[in-house]
Amino acid sequence: MIYFQNDYSEGCHPEILAGLNEINSGVYTGYGYDYLTEKTTSLLKNEIKNENIDIHYLGAGTLTNLTAISAFLKPYEAIISSSIGHINTHETGAIEATGHRVVEVFSDDNKLNPDSVEKTYLLHTDEHMVKPKLVYISNSTEAGQIYTKSELVGLRGICDKYGLYLYIDGARMGAALTCAPNDLTLYDISKLADAFYIGGTKNGILFGETLIICNDGLKPFFRYNMKQRGAVIAKTWVVSGQFYYLFKSGLFYGLSKYANNLAQEIYTSLKDFGVDFYSSSPTNQLFPIFHNNVIEKLSGRYLFNEWAVVDKTHTAIRLVTSWATKKEDALKLVGDIKRYHKTV
Repeated sequence: MIYFQNDYSEGCHPEILAGLNEINSGVYTGYGYDYLTEKTTSLLKNEIKNENIDIHYLGAGTLTNLTAISAFLKPYEAIISSSIGHINTHETGAIEATGHRVVEVFSDDNKLNPDSVEKTYLLHTDEHMVKPKLVYISNSTEAGQIYTKSELVGLRGICDKYGLYLYIDGARMGAALTCAPNDLTLYDISKLADAFYIGGTKNGILFGETLIICNDGLKPFFRYNMKQRGAVIAKTWVVSGQFYYLFKSGLFYGLSKYANNLAQEIYTSLKDFGVDFYSSSPTNQLFPIFHNNVIEKLSGRYLFNEWAVVDKTHTAIRLVTSWATKKEDALKLVGDIKRYHKTV
């Protein structure tokens, strides 16, 4: 089987593995107080070009989201999220389990905007309802779209108007920052968001995410909540060390760009062939629509996810490329799609 199901099925990039092997013989202080973690934090602050941030290393995206959001909010406060936001659809109620409601917003482009945030906030009028306090977005989104700088500036403005936090899930931050339409930098994001995380699990490392807290008011005692949620890793250096090798020579950007470019090559080939797409994505996730007979044939050779039913005979699927996707496999996929289409 050839994998187009996600971007975290493989182990890790050889440079990361070599780096882990190099640091493996060292002895490190526990819980993130080691010199390697300090070295990585210094590297990341330099990469982001912002010294006034706190950096924490966690093991997984869901753990990062629930740990951060539960620390930032009072018990009666809630989160505004797109209806397809990861915390709303694929985290098994992890946020709700911490006592906070996720208020979902439906939109055609799967993104939040100032108007939708304002309308949602104003619907919650008094103490008989939860009080929205945090705006949650993903960049790139769960459907592969990105937020532009002007869009983030707009969200920042509406958050400031109503005293809301802006939190960015960056599980695929690399994909967002390296796709063609992007005009954001990590520095921009650190100035516009109250907190965000940089995903490593979906961009070439074994596991791990890096949480960046930018708002000074959210920084104190955060590690207490980390510990209570089981997010403080004794061997923090295993995660921070991977991020050191991911960023020290630009590998973070290179791996994401490769995945994006390969996905866009598939997109162009299929679009030119006449394939329609369920949604537009400039990143490493694609959502082509096929006749169900074509999907059945593809599933015999490729792994992917069915995304949405379009009509009685057509379904949108999700194809995901990664740093490890081989170009020849992408060409095989395109060739088989064209061949199967001729039989429908």
